[in-house]
Amino acid sequence: MELLLKQRTEILRALCSGGSAEHLESILDILLAQEEITWEDYQNVQVTGRPLNSNARNLLDLVYTKGADTCELFLAALKQILPKEQGAGLCFLEHSSTLDELEVTQRTWTETVLKRRPSLVWKLQGSVQDAVEALVESGHFSSADANEVLLPVYTPSQQARRLLDHVGSKGESASKMLLQFSQLSEEPQTSPSQDKLTNTTEVLKRFKEKLSSSVSAESCFLSTYGRTNHMPLEVIFTEVQLALPDNKPVSLEEIVSPKDAVNGEADTVLVSGVAGSGKSTLLQRLHLLWSQGGALRDFLLVFPFSCRRLNSELRELSLQELLFQHCCWPDRGQEEIFQFILDHPQLILFTFDGLDELKQSFSDDQRLCCPTQRAPVHVLLFNLIQGSLMKGVWKVVTSRPDAVGPGLKQHLRREVLLKGFSPAGIESFVRQHHRDPTVAAKVLESLQANTALLGLCHSPVLCWIVSQCHKELLGCGEGRPQTLTDVYLMILQHFFQHKHLLKNPIGAGWLQEHKETVLYLGKLAFDGISTSCYVFSSTDLELCNVGERELLTGFLIQSRNVSQIDGKCYEFLHLTIQCFFAALHIVLSPNVERSAVTKLFDLWNTAEKSSTCFGLCLPDKQSWAAKNDRNAVETPNLQIIATFVSGLLSQRHKSLWLHCCPGAVLEQKGRQVVKSMSKGMQRHFRSIPKPIPGEKKSMHALPHFVWLIKCIYEMQDSQIAKDAMSKLEVDHLKLTYCNIGPVECTALAFVLQHLKNPVGLNLDNNSVGDVGVEQLLPCLHICSSLYLRNNNITDEGIRKLTDKGVQCDSFQKIALFNNRLTDACTQHFSHLLKTKQNFLALRLGNNNITADGAKLLAEGLKQNGSLMYLGLWGNRIGDEGAEVIANALESSTSLVWLR
Repeated sequence: MELLLKQRTEILRALCSGGSAEHLESILDILLAQEEITWEDYQNVQVTGRPLNSNARNLLDLVYTKGADTCELFLAALKQILPKEQGAGLCFLEHSSTLDELEVTQRTWTETVLKRRPSLVWKLQGSVQDAVEALVESGHFSSADANEVLLPVYTPSQQARRLLDHVGSKGESASKMLLQFSQLSEEPQTSPSQDKLTNTTEVLKRFKEKLSSSVSAESCFLSTYGRTNHMPLEVIFTEVQLALPDNKPVSLEEIVSPKDAVNGEADTVLVSGVAGSGKSTLLQRLHLLWSQGGALRDFLLVFPFSCRRLNSELRELSLQELLFQHCCWPDRGQEEIFQFILDHPQLILFTFDGLDELKQSFSDDQRLCCPTQRAPVHVLLFNLIQGSLMKGVWKVVTSRPDAVGPGLKQHLRREVLLKGFSPAGIESFVRQHHRDPTVAAKVLESLQANTALLGLCHSPVLCWIVSQCHKELLGCGEGRPQTLTDVYLMILQHFFQHKHLLKNPIGAGWLQEHKETVLYLGKLAFDGISTSCYVFSSTDLELCNVGERELLTGFLIQSRNVSQIDGKCYEFLHLTIQCFFAALHIVLSPNVERSAVTKLFDLWNTAEKSSTCFGLCLPDKQSWAAKNDRNAVETPNLQIIATFVSGLLSQRHKSLWLHCCPGAVLEQKGRQVVKSMSKGMQRHFRSIPKPIPGEKKSMHALPHFVWLIKCIYEMQDSQIAKDAMSKLEVDHLKLTYCNIGPVECTALAFVLQHLKNPVGLNLDNNSVGDVGVEQLLPCLHICSSLYLRNNNITDEGIRKLTDKGVQCDSFQKIALFNNRLTDACTQHFSHLLKTKQNFLALRLGNNNITADGAKLLAEGLKQNGSLMYLGLWGNRIGDEGAEVIANALESSTSLVWLR
């Protein structure tokens, strides 16, 4: 008893290792079989839905209260079921009774099943379905019994235990039949081997079954956005847009493909996308398809990892420990399975979700090639990615693009860009989210009437928020959400109202009523971002005064797959929700320094200094310095927070804060935001080189410029936008490869429409799409030329563009190489050419235009006397199309360039 008590923490850690309940359940099997615990004891310990560590504690309490003999048997059972490496740190009794010595003769079939429970679990876990079918055929089991045993959320060993539980309640006949079945199943049988491996061992097969079952259980329900509705992934999953950097479409199954390799020697694929674009859900879908045999069939074993979870692993681990403790623990043959992994790397796939959430920046300073050598988890991960460790194993890594530097990119086989929902994807998601088709139709109608919000919905997380808040959306009248901040304020109000916390949900005082809750959650979010912490312990919550009331709001959810001896762990519904609460903290908290806003926006200096603006904002600077890591605060998170701060401090939301914070303080913070954005813009303008004589003055903007534009848009103040553009004097503004989507187009149009003089706007190689084109229309009058090469634009986008373009005198050139244009677009361009006699350049190369489209275009060319540049190469106009184009150009005196 003393030995058990002294080692309680170590035993708990061993029982909860890797998040698997297998060790705990195996010990319960033995204690049941030896009649040291009753069936009632078993049910009190093994409570479904309760955290694993709570069940383990209850078992230790139970064993201790039963006295020395039960403690002795428990330790003997623990020694038997624990792998040697896990039991190495524990002390066991030198002369304890063996489990065999405790055997006694049983008199009934039911008692025999109970007595043999540990061995039966092992024997049956590979043939549970066959046993269930036999029991159904014989009339011992109903179909309901069968379904309950074979639930896919159970691992094979758990299914075997559920089978034994049901059989025990069915009487002697069922028990006898099961024992006879187990004896028959022991006889040698031949089974078909897999294509890739003809001599797969029984141990490996069982491990694959357990791993597949575990991956399936983790993936079958939507794991992001808080799992608030327990939505089956099969039902709610909506295809997202995937493409290579050259905009070549990629399907989900083609993510892991030897084709289109940038570095043929590498074996790591990066899936990059902005926060909320659906990276985690995409991986989850891939995992589920593998577990069902629907994808990744070339891989025998798939090991999924979450970098967010790996942050909580402070021990040094070997590769074997990382795989088995953090993914799936083999019931038997750990060494044999690991050796197979080493010998057959081409059959193994690792996935790492959220590399940008890892506390450490990628580095190849510490090389590691020995799979048995222990090292910090991030060192193992970096060496796996770069191929020093386990060369030949495929890896899929997800990250936000801003967090991936050139050091990591040189180790990538290829990069796949995740571009969120297409317009059809938005419609599909909304219809799947709402069972009532009438509600879905109203939401979609509201989105079509609000193109700014429709643009935001290309981000899956924002589409989810809008779907969740459909009542608020449909009831907001003229005050429809326009900005990112509007949408997140809507979800804030929705959650308070949904949890019945608001006495006055419609009035302006709803935020004041729950200011304390917002501040407590804001402090937790703020501290977490400052230390790259996304999973919080009970202690973390306590330090920020986050209690039951805050948990009831629903913004924090219990974190899965994080083994903590000291209790539950929590995380925010989504990273962007955490950033939003951190922004609320900066705006509302009296404990944040007044210079915090300025430091938040000063990202250029931040990148050059060892300490960050968040560190300087914290009251305890010494504590911050101790925790600081070179990547402790990531620029992408800071940019999201700064965007929210801009929106929260805008004049249009001023009424929300009237009774939450002194007006003078808010005014000062608002002025700081405006001043910081102005200074940021001036930095960009000063970087514009002087033009070469005879050439136009151009500015190649950096991603920071786009971010500042988005911050200005969040404030929804035309005067601020006008002031920002007053000193920009260029002829050409280049924003290529800047991840410009519909949301960014909305912000660009809001700001650029205030330019003094027309400008050539180059948005080549982005993700503008048809919705983005529509969002750009308010600034088309100030665009002398518009370059939209490689932007996934269709004929519908062109229709809207040309309808507006004929009204804009300055608009004279357009380039649309490599989009999705067909003959239908040529009718619109023909009308534009007939109408605009000052139009100079039309470049439509590498689309899907045929002779029919050429005929329509020729009608416009005949009546235009200004066109100088015409590009049609890479289409399919053929000889017939070439002839009609030639005839149309026969009398042209303006054309100087034809391709």
